[in-house]
Amino acid sequence: MKFKTKLITLVVAFLAAISFALPSQVNAANTDMVDTSNNNGLMTYDNYYDMLVHYGVKAVVQKVSEGTTYVDPTAKYNLASAKQAGLYLNGYHFARYTTVEGARAEARFAVAAAQSAGLPIGAVLATDVEASEQANNSYAANTANNKAFMEVVQAAGYRSTIYTMGSWVGTKMSIDKGWIADYPYNTSRDRYTSHHAWQFRSDQQFAGSYGNFDVSQLYDDFFTANQTPSPSAPITPVPSQPAKSNAASDSDYAQTGVFKPSTTVNIRTGAGTGYASVGSYAPGESVIYDHVYIRGTYVWARYLSYSGRYHYVALGVNGGESYGSRSSNAQTYSHTYYTVRSGDSFWSIARKYGISMYTLAANNGKSIYSLIYPGESLYIR
Repeated sequence: MKFKTKLITLVVAFLAAISFALPSQVNAANTDMVDTSNNNGLMTYDNYYDMLVHYGVKAVVQKVSEGTTYVDPTAKYNLASAKQAGLYLNGYHFARYTTVEGARAEARFAVAAAQSAGLPIGAVLATDVEASEQANNSYAANTANNKAFMEVVQAAGYRSTIYTMGSWVGTKMSIDKGWIADYPYNTSRDRYTSHHAWQFRSDQQFAGSYGNFDVSQLYDDFFTANQTPSPSAPITPVPSQPAKSNAASDSDYAQTGVFKPSTTVNIRTGAGTGYASVGSYAPGESVIYDHVYIRGTYVWARYLSYSGRYHYVALGVNGGESYGSRSSNAQTYSHTYYTVRSGDSFWSIARKYGISMYTLAANNGKSIYSLIYPGESLYIR
């Protein structure tokens, strides 16, 4: 007994000594996977690429829907950005169901939302079960409802699992292998290794990204199966098929003006048709530019978007057709407005102008959940 006591004392002393040399326990888990939703706004290629390179994030789980009426407005854009950055794609649905039929209805709604957002078949579409509706339900009812939801999702070609809190595992529902949230790290460590994933914090911040993020450690390949990430966007866009250019005719001017397109023109990340298109301007809109480039076939205008990045639109063909009218008096346009068209949403309009959809909504006395109607004029700045 004396030897055992002495050995334990030595072990405790050793662990105490090395604990000062270890990184904080919050950072000890792997940030394998990150959750994103409308709470984080529109996520760009750069946001996800930074997570991949500097934090080791390899998978994303994007909210796609909630209940039977809400579709996350950032889902399509965020999944596309994450795909470009080379991350594994997954989705989740925030559950409100209390019955088997309700669970099936929400599953059908979630599948439709996931397909519309571009979540690839074979990816995970999880059910997030943590709301008051489930807290007030019985163990048996929650277990049956979750099973019904996952069966519909799986029949549609997605894989599914349950996300919930650690305190609900085995108390509010039966879970074989799930995705479990339990913090803080030092009290939950190694408790969930038999599950697919463990969400170990909800306040992770990433440089250049908005808000707090939930991050998880993966214990198997459930969230990374059936996909082969293939990054498709370079850090600095480079024309894949640039317009033919004659060096003698290429020139640029520090010229400020206002361009009003007479036809729909694409917004590009560089002065060339080979650069990525990130939106468009339609007749009746206007853009204030600060530089003009002649690049072979086309004349381009540069403007600074609200995201702080330069974007470009074609003013017309060099020596030929004009795509709209230009005015040199940019000062007369102190405000920018946008007329809503059918199919528009806060996130699509915000993306066009490089502004946060939350700022756009607030500028017009609305929230991102407010309805907007074709013909309505929105104040941009």
